[in-house]
Amino acid sequence: RAVLFAAAATVGRGFAGRRRELLSLRADIERAGLDTLAGRKAARSRVLLIAGRPGWGRTALAEELARRLADDYPDGVLSARLTTSAGAPVPTERTARELLGRLGVTAPPGADEDDLSEALRSALDGRRVLLLLDDVAGAEQVDALLPDEPDCLVVAVSRGPLTGVPDVRPCTVGGLDVSAAVGLLAQYTGPTRITCDPVAAQSLVEECAGQPAALVLVGGWLAARPQASVDDALARLRELPPDEGDLDHGARPMIRAFRLAYAALPSAAARMLRLLVLAPGGSADAQTASALAGCSVADGEAALEGFAAYGMLRPRGPGDYQVPGCLDPLLRERLAAEERPAEVELARARMLERAVRQLHACRLAAEPAGSPGRKKLAGMPKPLRFSSSAQAADWLAARLPTLVEAARLAVEIGELDTLARRLVAALTHALSAHRGAEGAAVELYGLHELVLDVARRRDLPVERAAALLNLGDLDGGAGRVDQALARYKSALEAARESGDPYTTGRALESIGGIYQELEDWHRAADWYGRALELRLSRRDLSAVARMYARLGTVHGYAGQWGEALRDWRAAAAACRRAGDRPGYARALSGAAG
Repeated sequence: RAVLFAAAATVGRGFAGRRRELLSLRADIERAGLDTLAGRKAARSRVLLIAGRPGWGRTALAEELARRLADDYPDGVLSARLTTSAGAPVPTERTARELLGRLGVTAPPGADEDDLSEALRSALDGRRVLLLLDDVAGAEQVDALLPDEPDCLVVAVSRGPLTGVPDVRPCTVGGLDVSAAVGLLAQYTGPTRITCDPVAAQSLVEECAGQPAALVLVGGWLAARPQASVDDALARLRELPPDEGDLDHGARPMIRAFRLAYAALPSAAARMLRLLVLAPGGSADAQTASALAGCSVADGEAALEGFAAYGMLRPRGPGDYQVPGCLDPLLRERLAAEERPAEVELARARMLERAVRQLHACRLAAEPAGSPGRKKLAGMPKPLRFSSSAQAADWLAARLPTLVEAARLAVEIGELDTLARRLVAALTHALSAHRGAEGAAVELYGLHELVLDVARRRDLPVERAAALLNLGDLDGGAGRVDQALARYKSALEAARESGDPYTTGRALESIGGIYQELEDWHRAADWYGRALELRLSRRDLSAVARMYARLGTVHGYAGQWGEALRDWRAAAAACRRAGDRPGYARALSGAAG
């Protein structure tokens, strides 16, 4: 570690070149659109497209443009990545909800794509926001998120043209000019080695075709070797034999630079780097890295800092790093070639287990000082502990997208369902502890859907019924009454299949509650009556009292005063036997009414 990462703290980074592209993009903002030329007011936001293949600096250009334009958009710059690290398009509803959250708008849990897209457009109405959409997979993704506000601007990054989005001219990125490319190289090597051999530096730029990703990797290789010259790097690149990847001329410079940098890593560092593609979204902190590689947190932190210093990871924030999209497929190839499937599964299991433990500590931190939970937290390993509830809440907010993605991937892969269920449960408890059920409703809806997926795949009727009941509650709270009723009836089927009386009773009561909300008093009383019979057979006095009270309410609404009085008196008797004085008082009040 000392050899590989010793110079990490001394390397500075900056944006290089692209003056022509930046001028072109700025000019395109002011260009008269088709609506203007036709004498109409622009109906939607202007879209700037930066097109190019991964590794050619398209994202860096978009981010630099957004940085320079930020003052023109006082309501903020919002960014979202529309393709996962594995190459799958991100569902629009997930992106729209994420952007709404950054705007301070909470959409109902379970809302569909159309509702969320419309909510996003409404939230952006009257604002001046710059929306940066990275790794766009298709025009339909942009169209679903495109604001109807002409004062907003969308900057989209894609491999090619977005056919279907009107009035868009692509700015296609290629290699950097020689001056900018040499400057980028010097950010890693320092100016001395460039000055000593400017011809070799220009030749190295040509060998890399001016591709920023390739230059960064070669520059990182040189930064790790202060005694090596630029000519040494050029010679090593030229010595590399061609392989199948080199047949792709557009990716050839980056592939060869990656092979140079990767081959120079110590075996332990190379193993950690390729394992990082297992991290959700390619996003990793020291805890994740140490769990994947099975090393200490300190070693994980040092390794991440070193990878970032030498261009192999992108820093996203304090202690948080991202695997560059252009390197992700190359590292996945190395993972498949160099790691046995059992080792990959074990690394993924360690990562999920670490996340479960962190979430458990996060939940304990929400308990009052001096409580048994806080005492248990104090006994946990130092890297897992939180000093306060506020620190735990901040950590949860910062890591929430990654944690949710980890749960989603674990369920999707299906090889570690037990750990996936534990992770979902831990995340549910942590969210509820810090935000409350109502404040965490949006995230809980998605988590209950994951539980439902696992329960269906593993044929777990009790868990299937519980997930359906929780989803029904959230659907009902969002006003989707018909969907809630369907969830509850499916939950009843699963509960009866399992023979579990608790979930059966809860499903019966929930169905009655929906019919009560629909003011169908007869059906509500029928379902409440079925729930009451089950509660009576279980001798659950508190539940019996609650069911009698509900029956009294719906019979009263139906004008069946005699039945209502009988039910309220039965509720009072059950409360009295259970020693529930507040419930007894409420039942007497109901009988008097």
